[in-house]
Amino acid sequence: MSRRLFTSESVTEGHPDKIADQVSDSVLDHILAGDPNSRVACETLVTTDLAVVAGEITTGTYADIPGVVRSTLRRIGYTDSSYGIDADTCEVVSRLDQQSANIAMGLDGGGAGDQGMMFGYATDETAELMPAPIQFAHRITRRLAEVRRSGELDFLRPDGKSQVTVEYEGDRLVRVHTVVVSAQHSPAVTQQRIHDEVREVVVKPVLPPELLEANDCIVHINPTGLFEIGGPHGDAGLTGRKIIVDTYGGAGRHGGGAFSGKDATKVDRSATYAARWAAKHVVVCGAARRCEIQLAYAIGVAEPVSVHVDTFGTAVVEEDAIARALAEIFDFRPLAIIDALGLRNPIFTPTAAYGHFGREPQCVDAPDGGKMWLFSWERTGREDDLRSALGL
Repeated sequence: MSRRLFTSESVTEGHPDKIADQVSDSVLDHILAGDPNSRVACETLVTTDLAVVAGEITTGTYADIPGVVRSTLRRIGYTDSSYGIDADTCEVVSRLDQQSANIAMGLDGGGAGDQGMMFGYATDETAELMPAPIQFAHRITRRLAEVRRSGELDFLRPDGKSQVTVEYEGDRLVRVHTVVVSAQHSPAVTQQRIHDEVREVVVKPVLPPELLEANDCIVHINPTGLFEIGGPHGDAGLTGRKIIVDTYGGAGRHGGGAFSGKDATKVDRSATYAARWAAKHVVVCGAARRCEIQLAYAIGVAEPVSVHVDTFGTAVVEEDAIARALAEIFDFRPLAIIDALGLRNPIFTPTAAYGHFGREPQCVDAPDGGKMWLFSWERTGREDDLRSALGL
């Protein structure tokens, strides 16, 4: 059986584009906490000593936008002017207007907030039902942030990237072929120390030992030789520029719409979550080992114009049967998705770094005193219904 390589990347929360995503989702969450029926489309730009927030919002509450920006930067770790942006001293510009009344006409009837196609994907190659390359890359970037915050690697700064190449034989994981890590660092550290400690403290602990052959895996750490200038000082950051990092690392298709800063009436977000939710059920119930679901919508229309299922030859039943069963069990109208997944709650900031999928669902306190689920679309529970509908 032939072997093949596949590569995916992740970035840390201190990457400039991810800063922008986190600011946009933090604005969204602050507004939803005050008015769950708000409609938000918030974009952020960050560069040296500057953050600009712009977009359209319809809400009955108030959010301190500069305060949200500064608290987000502070939480990430941008608290020193030598990093190029400082939470306490940077300039914050806010340009937020009301949402178009033309768009609101369609949404008020429960229709989709825009046209477009959205994809969800699941595969049994990892416990999280995610493609291994992106899941492993996220583990590395999360670990970079952990050891930076704890001080275990005191030379690290907030910006960073990882890239993982996995070798497959057919569709079976064989080994981690190549790992690339670029970690922003302080000036007073040698590249040899960075290489040795990042490899031992960051890379090795988070990758499966059975797939990581120490003498056979290619490892590149800071391959340019220097990464002192990073974050918004090294590159401007924009909301929505890491859509492949946010999803499946290129292993599944993407409809093109970004997530962060958008409330759930925007099907770019809610329908993509619903498609992942449904695809997970297809794999969990045993109908297929890999599943990709496409949903497509017309603006202002509630019912999707199409539902497409692709199992890449791994299904034990006909794909048409899976599509029909999904239509019986899942309601893909935007308002139904919002209700089923609790998407009026302020749950979105945690999604803005390290991927929207393959995360552990968590039940936490809601602003109204009740409970709400983070990553609710990662929960299953309808797999018995799906098995029954498919005769499995």
